[in-house]
Amino acid sequence: MKKLRYAMVGGGRDAFIGAVHRKAMALDGQIELVAGALSSVPDKARASGQDLGLPAARNHGSWQELLSDELKRAKDERIDFVSIVTPNHVHFPVARAFAEAGIHVVCDKPLVHTNAQAQELASVAAKSGIVFGVTYNYTGYPMVREARNMVRQGMLGEIRKVIVEYNQGWLATRLEGGNNKQADWRTDPARSGAAGAIGDIGSHAENLVATVTGLELESLCADLTAFIPGRRLDDDGNLLLRFTNGARGVLIASQIEVGCENDLRLRVFGSSGTLDWRQEEPNQLLHSPLDGPRRILTRGSPWLCPSAQRASRLPAGHPEAFIEAFANVYLGVAADIRARAAGREPDPLDADYPRIEDGARGVRFIEKVVESARSEQKWTLMD
Repeated sequence: MKKLRYAMVGGGRDAFIGAVHRKAMALDGQIELVAGALSSVPDKARASGQDLGLPAARNHGSWQELLSDELKRAKDERIDFVSIVTPNHVHFPVARAFAEAGIHVVCDKPLVHTNAQAQELASVAAKSGIVFGVTYNYTGYPMVREARNMVRQGMLGEIRKVIVEYNQGWLATRLEGGNNKQADWRTDPARSGAAGAIGDIGSHAENLVATVTGLELESLCADLTAFIPGRRLDDDGNLLLRFTNGARGVLIASQIEVGCENDLRLRVFGSSGTLDWRQEEPNQLLHSPLDGPRRILTRGSPWLCPSAQRASRLPAGHPEAFIEAFANVYLGVAADIRARAAGREPDPLDADYPRIEDGARGVRFIEKVVESARSEQKWTLMD
C-alpha cells in the first residue's frame, strides 16, 4: 500500500498536540510527513521542520508558502492532505485556502470561531469535493465505538438521560501571562474564540454525547464562570441539556478542578440499561442491564462489534489509549481519501471518522452555550 503524504501547519517546537498527531499518523505506516509550515514565526517554523528532517524545499516559513509550493508541483508529487494543528484562530483561513485548492483537510477542534465561518467552510468543502476530517480523537477509542454500537442496537432501550463530564485542573492557577504557551492562547479570546473551557474540552464532551447516543440537542441552559481573577474566558462550565427525543442531560467542563488530570467520563442511561465509560480507564466499558448483572466489557475482546475490533491493534489486556485513538481517526480519513482516489465508495467500517458536519455542529454548540450564559432567559433553543 502506497503511503499517503501530508503536510502539517502548526505543531512545531514547544507545541503539545502537533507531536501527538505526528506520532498517531506514523503508527500504522500508512501516512508520512513530507512538508510543513510548523509555526507562525518563520524562523521557528523552519527550525522545527529541520528537527523533523523535512527537506529544505518543503520546509516553509508560512502556510501560504506551503500551499503555493504544493500547487506548483505535479499532482503525483503533491501532498494528499494537510493537517492543521494551530491555535483556533488560524483554523479557518488555512482550512478554507487548502479546501478551495482541492486538497483534503484534517483540522483540530474546535473547527473555527463562529457558526458563519463553519457554514462557509462546509460549503467550500462540499463544492471542492474533498475529504474533511475533524480530530475529535475520543471517537477513535474502541470502547467508545462499542458504546455507540450498543446504543444503536437498542441494548439500552430508550435513552432517558446523559451525563458527560470533562474534569481538568491544570488552569486552577493563573498560568497565562508567563511562559506557558498552552495557557496563553487558550485564555485569549482573539485566539481561542468566544469560549475557554467550553471550547477547549466542552466541545469534546458534546461530540462524545452526539457520537455515542445520536441524540440531537433541542435546547440548553448554561452557567459559565471564570474563577481566576483577570481571566477573560470561562474556566468552568455547567450545562443542562434537553434533547429532541425528550431525554435530559448534564454537561460539565472544567479546568480548575484541582487534582483532576484528563477525566472525561460519559454515562448514558436508558430504559433498559446504562453505559459508563472513562477516558482515564479507556479499555473498559461498564454495562448495567435492567434484567441482569453488571458486566465489564474489555477492549480487544472477540465479542465486540466489528467497529470496535477494527479500532484495536493489540490483544486484550495490552492497554491502548490516546495516541491510538488519534491514529484511528486518521486511518478513517486515509481510507476515505484512498476510496475517492479509486472512484469508489469507502467501507463505512474503514472510513469511520468525525467530519466537517461534526465540527460545524460543535461550533454552533459553543455559540449557543455562550449565548445562554449571557442571557437572563437562560434556556436557549438550538435553532
